[in-house]
Amino acid sequence: MSESPQDMRIDPARAQALISQLGAVKNRVAALAGGQNVRLVAVSKLKPINDILALHQDPARHAHFGENYAQELSQKADLLPRSIQWHFIGGLQSGHCKNLAKIPNLFCVSSVDTPKKARLLSTARAAAIAADPALAKLSVHVQVNTSGEEAKSGCAPGADTVALCREILEECGAGLNLLGLMTIGAIARSKATTAETENEDFVALKEQRDVVARELGLAPDRLELSMGMSEDFEGAIAMGSGEVRVGSTIFGQRPAKADAKIKE
Repeated sequence: MSESPQDMRIDPARAQALISQLGAVKNRVAALAGGQNVRLVAVSKLKPINDILALHQDPARHAHFGENYAQELSQKADLLPRSIQWHFIGGLQSGHCKNLAKIPNLFCVSSVDTPKKARLLSTARAAAIAADPALAKLSVHVQVNTSGEEAKSGCAPGADTVALCREILEECGAGLNLLGLMTIGAIARSKATTAETENEDFVALKEQRDVVARELGLAPDRLELSMGMSEDFEGAIAMGSGEVRVGSTIFGQRPAKADAKIKE
């Protein structure tokens, strides 16, 4: 980390607003979770590290933050405390796997969609663990394209998803831990989702999880469901999601990528 957090300027009014917004989301998550542990990933893409630090330090002490761009994640991880648990949630490119796997406090890559990318991540993480045995294996979600949209990343539900999960479990154990399955789903379905209205993508992911568990001889609860974002996380929790990814509801509207600043 090239700069001490104590030297970073955090606007008190901005910090208070962020803490309040995070607290409101946490309360909504807890109200629906019914005592179950649901991980809240605060999606901080295109937001400055000042905002992230405001939520990571006292009094909020939030740990899990998600980023969509590999280079931005690497830069932020270098500047912020290692106590942060990072999640890479964007489209995964093979060329980024090696550098991502070297980030010591990268908790999870949530967008693994091919055996090649899984092997690249595993090899790089295993090498990092060999150099520093204190490092943990890298958790991963297999991304499933439940909506069937061509523009969406992810495995097709069915045999492809089962095969990739099997590959991670049987061939990538040196560096990876299969945490579960993830979907983003169709925007229209997301907007129509409520705590009482089921989202077809969430239903599909839950069914796919059960298929994978059956085919690989696992208990269904061994595989986490990661689904739900700002507009639909309440419906996702109602469907059994163990992780939700919330950005704009916590941080507000994002700037254009060209206007984003790592540090303010």
